[in-house]
Amino acid sequence: MDRELFTSSWKMMVVRGAVGIVFGIVAIAWPIETGLALMVLWGFWALLEGISLLVQAVRSGGQGSRLGRALLGLLAVIVAFFAIFSPGVTAQTLTWIFGIWLIIRGVFEAFTAFSSYRLSPRWLLLVGAALSILLGVFFVANPGRGAVGIAVWLGLIALCWGVVFVVAGFLHRREHRWPAAPANPAPA
Repeated sequence: MDRELFTSSWKMMVVRGAVGIVFGIVAIAWPIETGLALMVLWGFWALLEGISLLVQAVRSGGQGSRLGRALLGLLAVIVAFFAIFSPGVTAQTLTWIFGIWLIIRGVFEAFTAFSSYRLSPRWLLLVGAALSILLGVFFVANPGRGAVGIAVWLGLIALCWGVVFVVAGFLHRREHRWPAAPANPAPA
């Protein structure tokens, strides 16, 4: 964990925590709308990325990198328009791709469990592989519910981190409000 994450002023930590709590509650209460909003935001990011890559392709000196950047930029712009104008389909598609990735990852984890001489117990690797495969199958079979599940998990994580930041902010305030007792009191 980055030390500077918790060293800002206590007021900023409480504000960051409050924003996290509000976002978490909103994401949990309205997961579909949260997922759609995140897809639209991601779409705008992909649009900016695509435009940036296209500009770099025009200004680039090397021919090979120019073509690669142009193709990636064009692909990013196309994906961005899908994400902005059809966020529901984009969320389902990304969830489906994520599910396929989890299945492939789980298969590789299972192979690693049998081919690795790691110190970790083999059964832990197999449990991880099984969880990856099961979650991947769930996402592939139910991409809509999978996207909602991701939004809810994101909300839970934001809510937990929000609480951590609020508590840390108030603890930081209390710590700096009262001077600490001397480490070695003088003998009487």
